[in-house]
Amino acid sequence: MLSCPYSLTLFGGVQGQVLGLARALRELGVDARIVAPCDGPPPEPGITTVGPSTRVPSNGSVAPIATGRAVARRTIEALRTFQPDVLHLHEPLSPGPNHAALVGTTIPAVGTFHSARSGRNGWYETFRPGLRPMMRRLAVSTAVSEDARRQVTQTFGGDCEILPNGVDVPSHAAGPVTPSSAPAILFVGRHERRKGLAVLLDAFGGLERDADLWVVGDGPNQDELRGRGVPRVEWLGRVTEEEKHARLRGATIACFPALDGESFGVVLLEAMAAGTAVVASDIDGYRTVSRADQEALLVPPGDADALRAALRALLDDPSRRSSLVAEGRLRADEFSMTHLAERFLPLYERAMAVPRAPVA
Repeated sequence: MLSCPYSLTLFGGVQGQVLGLARALRELGVDARIVAPCDGPPPEPGITTVGPSTRVPSNGSVAPIATGRAVARRTIEALRTFQPDVLHLHEPLSPGPNHAALVGTTIPAVGTFHSARSGRNGWYETFRPGLRPMMRRLAVSTAVSEDARRQVTQTFGGDCEILPNGVDVPSHAAGPVTPSSAPAILFVGRHERRKGLAVLLDAFGGLERDADLWVVGDGPNQDELRGRGVPRVEWLGRVTEEEKHARLRGATIACFPALDGESFGVVLLEAMAAGTAVVASDIDGYRTVSRADQEALLVPPGDADALRAALRALLDDPSRRSSLVAEGRLRADEFSMTHLAERFLPLYERAMAVPRAPVA
């Protein structure tokens, strides 16, 4: 049983990893199901919803989580019904179904930590006494990057193995393509400071090239950013996964100018799998998946001039784009969701080797 603290009906990196990993595990013959909040009908079969979410500020963003007695009761009922051999909790210390599973059962648990931020994790530090017993409940701890691991070990100590995020390569590599009458630059992400969309708009406003900017997503800064009136920007809002994939395949460049707070560059891998050249910020989380001038052009975060120069360079040089695309496809294959699922199987077996009592 996989557990996600965030609503699966809302776009997010952790949600995408949980859904993708469950699919990959099923392809390997594992009966993988999910328990999580949902705002509306679950997006796929095999999901038990614990109720709608509430938006809570977290790490410069907004986390759609669900907490309370009803959530805990639904979580325990789902575990009693399914009787899983092992739990795989994503962001295991986040409140909601993960807390209910760790406190209310003795099922062996594997935890995957996703978040990263500069400095120490305030949530972990503030609630360390109460979170320590939950950490001890984890038979195996993993993190998606070195930054994510550091957030855990500097507060709680112990071992935490790095298993990077995965990407569903086949679903991104083939399918419909959204056409464009001019070269298109694609941004995907929430409209909030840390995603760097304001920097991209500054860079694009002075680009002086025949190009369009596609902006996928929404967020708290949307009105202010749209109010700048930068020409040739298409504000797409929230889109389906199918449209996102089609836009990735149709774009000339995918641009991810995040400023900080990114533990792993899943969006970069998705663009690479789709065969799109990537320009991104030179931050730790993105360097996990892309090597500068090999799979992507990396620029200093927050530097609109450097970002503009990188975009111009790729728009003006089709052969350079082709080289990045070829290297990017190879890199995406290394991070396929199938490979990730195969790596988790022995960790599940290790956790299951721990004796356990039936669900309370």
